[in-house]
Amino acid sequence: MIPIKPVGNSALSDTRPAAAQAATAYLKPGVINLSALPPLSLYVHIPWCIRKCPYCDFNSHEAKDGFPEQEYLAALRSDLETALPLIWGRKIYTIFIGGGTPSLLSAQGLDRLMSDIRSLLPLDGAAEITMEANPGTFEAEKFKSYRTSGINRLSIGIQSFNSRHLQALGRIHDGDEARRAIDIAHANFDNFNLDLMYALPEQSLEEAQQDIATAIGCAPPHLSLYHLTMEPNTVFAKYPPVVPDDDTSADMQDMIEAMTAEAGYRHYEVSAYSKPGRQARHNLNYWQFGDYLGIGAGAHSKISFPHRILRQARYKQPASYLQHAQMGNPVQEEREIGRNELGFEFMLNALRLTEGFETHLFAERTGLTLNAIDKALNEAEAKGLIYRDHKVIRPTEFGQRFLNDLQQIFLSDQA
Repeated sequence: MIPIKPVGNSALSDTRPAAAQAATAYLKPGVINLSALPPLSLYVHIPWCIRKCPYCDFNSHEAKDGFPEQEYLAALRSDLETALPLIWGRKIYTIFIGGGTPSLLSAQGLDRLMSDIRSLLPLDGAAEITMEANPGTFEAEKFKSYRTSGINRLSIGIQSFNSRHLQALGRIHDGDEARRAIDIAHANFDNFNLDLMYALPEQSLEEAQQDIATAIGCAPPHLSLYHLTMEPNTVFAKYPPVVPDDDTSADMQDMIEAMTAEAGYRHYEVSAYSKPGRQARHNLNYWQFGDYLGIGAGAHSKISFPHRILRQARYKQPASYLQHAQMGNPVQEEREIGRNELGFEFMLNALRLTEGFETHLFAERTGLTLNAIDKALNEAEAKGLIYRDHKVIRPTEFGQRFLNDLQQIFLSDQA
């Protein structure tokens, strides 16, 4: 594995010429050969929220006394300007503004952000531009303004319609506010996603079923349905709540499969269900090993060049990010993905898709032939975890249920 190297420095100088020099260096011959660069997306991280949820392991920080909106927006522009030499001339096909709670941004703040992005980057005419939003922050006029500024898709963090479960999850909204948020979304957006969780503390199968039925009844174009997990370094990991056992959780998953299919949703990724033509294009780009530039506190990037693939991570703490972004060096860590890692990294993402991927995509996105992972493919096929032919490789239903075990095969094979 190629070690991660720190790239930040404390010099109070404009590092854009250095970034341009680095971009030139990345264009030199390397360990792979890509026939074409993949699609490029932009991710923007807004790290503040009203209250940190006990299950959340994202880079989010409570904005107890507000947050420095204008200073942060200036830092995001500086961050983007610094990154331009790495992506020069490449079109942006999707944008995702995540957090935290991006809907804490004022209407004027979001408009400034979108104006800065448009002034610096060439956007595809049909770009999907998604913003995460929490029901406790919904204001009809503000969301109407978001739509005018260019947001054309919302991802709404409902999690549950049951006020008891919302309280257990530490959410700031109740069931009525969740429904009101969806009404506002319907009035202003023709494309939106609802995030829900199941296997919640003391949740019964009937309660989970009611949540899914309510969500489907709201007619969202897209649903993201996640099993609650106890992530390390969270309150729930330290003080685990009582949650449904494995059998009940499996029954919930079976119920979700049946109800979404009956309602016309296609299960196209581990946790993603969509109406026809409404897949999350931004997330699909991740799962198909596309490129993405991440700006904002703690944001990650994957950027391809003809002969190498680069990963970056921004400074995580908001104060540290603000300081370094203003100095023109927001990137804390940077490394080239090693040739022996590429097979695992591709499969880690692509195997999340229920229909898998066309075989030619592996070479297009990694610069390697399938022979590089042939041993792992043979093992996975022998265990009944994947189906493959000359056109496609996809996880079987058994492989979908034991996805971690399937992905582990390709991790073990990278040495």
